[in-house]
Amino acid sequence: MFKQLLSGLNERKVKVFSLFLICSFLAWFISNLSDSYESRTNFALNYKNLPDTLLLGNKSVNSIEAKLRTSGFRFLYYNFINKRVDVDLSQVIAKNGNYLITEDALSEQIELQLPQSISLINLDRSQLFVDLYQVTAKELQIKPRLDLQFQQNFIMEGEPIITPETVLVKGPKNEIDTLTTIYTSKIEMTDVSSDFSENILLVFPKNLSNSVFSINRVNVKGKVVKFSEKAFDVPIRVLNFPKGYNVNIFPNSISVLCKATLEKLKKITLQDFEVIADYKQLNETDGNILFLEIVKKPENVYDVRMLENKINFVLEQK
Repeated sequence: MFKQLLSGLNERKVKVFSLFLICSFLAWFISNLSDSYESRTNFALNYKNLPDTLLLGNKSVNSIEAKLRTSGFRFLYYNFINKRVDVDLSQVIAKNGNYLITEDALSEQIELQLPQSISLINLDRSQLFVDLYQVTAKELQIKPRLDLQFQQNFIMEGEPIITPETVLVKGPKNEIDTLTTIYTSKIEMTDVSSDFSENILLVFPKNLSNSVFSINRVNVKGKVVKFSEKAFDVPIRVLNFPKGYNVNIFPNSISVLCKATLEKLKKITLQDFEVIADYKQLNETDGNILFLEIVKKPENVYDVRMLENKINFVLEQK
């Protein structure tokens, strides 16, 4: 029993001693962390403010080593975070066909991004070479690819609205010189009877490995309205018939079918149409047939078409 009691006392002494030892170590560790130190650390580089005439290549430096002076606490903190600094490429200098940022300019940029409690002593290089190459820039028109199936008596009013209407491409002149238009991915919709709005990806040519585009998607909107049809019996005017002759046509008017909204159809009159038959266009093989042409029609309607496109005629000498 005495041995058991002695053993228990020894275990307690070991635990107490261990506790004091740990506390002493922590006190020493915290005291040392409060002191200032000089040490090296790596920063990932994030390039920004690229000039319009330049593009960033694949061989640019991705990180830089810097010597810093700060407290141990700061260095401990820095070891647990993803350290990144922005590099402003508007300060890039062209020299002997290369592009670089001087040590002074780079140091100033990095110092402005460091907390006040951290001092930058030096960098691992005297200048930063950046892999850049000359490019040209141009704006390209964006065109949508639509495959819309409307419900009966519904149609899209006007052209679709694309936002934005253009995309800026930057790349080598020989890559982008022939580009004029960029198309969207195909929009397929069925039973359309109401307005639509779709965010859609752009489709870029595959052979532009050294070019970049300002956006990769656009918004396409369309206004869908209900339409109706109305037939107008339009008189036919014959032009250029031979002198000394009268021309009789059969029939002397033609039905013209017009598609528009109900509001628009109510405002349309016969004076909004003109149908002609031009005798000069007559071929020997046509016989006594004249072909018709609509030369005047209402604005802002969806479709105007004649139910027949030819008439018979007879010439009578005066």
